[in-house]
Amino acid sequence: MLLAARVTAANVQDGHGAGPLLQQALQRHPTLRCILGDQLYGGPVVAKAMAELSPAWRFETVRKPRGQIGFAPLPKRWVVERSFAWISRCRRLGRDVERYQRTALAFLLLAMLRRLARDSELP
Repeated sequence: MLLAARVTAANVQDGHGAGPLLQQALQRHPTLRCILGDQLYGGPVVAKAMAELSPAWRFETVRKPRGQIGFAPLPKRWVVERSFAWISRCRRLGRDVERYQRTALAFLLLAMLRRLARDSELP
């Protein structure tokens, strides 16, 4: 499930938006120790934000194995991609561009809540 979420303008690079998101995650989950991300988050901006917020945090870049050709699911990365797929099932999130960031965030949280409700119905 979603630990923290932040919606930014389209002109904000992922690495620059990561600092406030990490701060939010630390406030909500102080025992968090390992952050997984792709190569976009492996830069100096995110490293500096992580060091300032919590020196105990460790960042792991999830990469495909050397020599891999074509698609193969990566175990850690697959969790994130699966979550994106769940969110994408909510048509409004994939089709509409919200005027306000708070509205986009509300619909994102509703999409994750919908997934949580579906999981609780399973036997």
